[in-house]
Amino acid sequence: MKRRIILIVSLVAGLIGAVLTKAYLTAREGDLRKQQEALYKRYGSMTVLCFGRDTPANTVLSKSDLAEIRVPALGLRGQALTKENLDDVLGRKTLVSHAERDVLFWADIEGGDPKTKTLSSDVKREMRAMSVNVTGAATVSGMVRPNDHVDVIGTFDFPDPSGLKRKGDFVTCTILQNVLVLATGKMTAKSRPVLYGAENSSSTGYSTVTLEVTPREAEMLAFAEQMKGRLILTLRNRNDTSFERELPEVNFEKIREEIGQLNLIRQKEKVGGRR
Repeated sequence: MKRRIILIVSLVAGLIGAVLTKAYLTAREGDLRKQQEALYKRYGSMTVLCFGRDTPANTVLSKSDLAEIRVPALGLRGQALTKENLDDVLGRKTLVSHAERDVLFWADIEGGDPKTKTLSSDVKREMRAMSVNVTGAATVSGMVRPNDHVDVIGTFDFPDPSGLKRKGDFVTCTILQNVLVLATGKMTAKSRPVLYGAENSSSTGYSTVTLEVTPREAEMLAFAEQMKGRLILTLRNRNDTSFERELPEVNFEKIREEIGQLNLIRQKEKVGGRR
């Protein structure tokens, strides 16, 4: 009997606690709602885009990543994105990670506000924008786009100080790795025509690519462009920041020496399930 009384008392206490907790939360929600409405009345309100879920940096945004939220308008007009800006952000990358319901600002998007057309605002401090001449296959069949990262490879007819070099002997080497593409032709990330993530077919033709480089790298590229040869861009995965420390210079002799070993390694990787 005593145990039954204790059990009944415990259940009643639990129910009373649950009721009081719910009443407190309801009152708290009511207070917050009143404070929110007071802010709306004082500063006005606006419906803006927000992150619909936790979103890591370098996420290529799609409709499913975004939602709408009503917030006080103080300090947000012209900064926070609204439904009218949706097409301008689809297919573009986030610069930093965000939590669900975080308001979306132009500063959160790689390339920023597309209404700001000047390229100089995209160049980071102490970096330089430099255009190089490339065409066709040298740009992965014209599929390199602003905000992509590439490696720059050069094939040159280097002079041989010994005088023993035969005519037609070329050397290929990787000049720069993991370089940001600022523009392809005259198209930047800000002017990039995005239609729900799809590129406009008219944006594929260009003969120059503008890269973000350091002053020293700019000198190297400027010299490389004056050599008798050509520059080729290799496209990297968006999340690949790897760096090859010992890439050799390649000529005909190097290919003849290593081509068998390279193909053997490729086959082993395929058999091992790594590809």
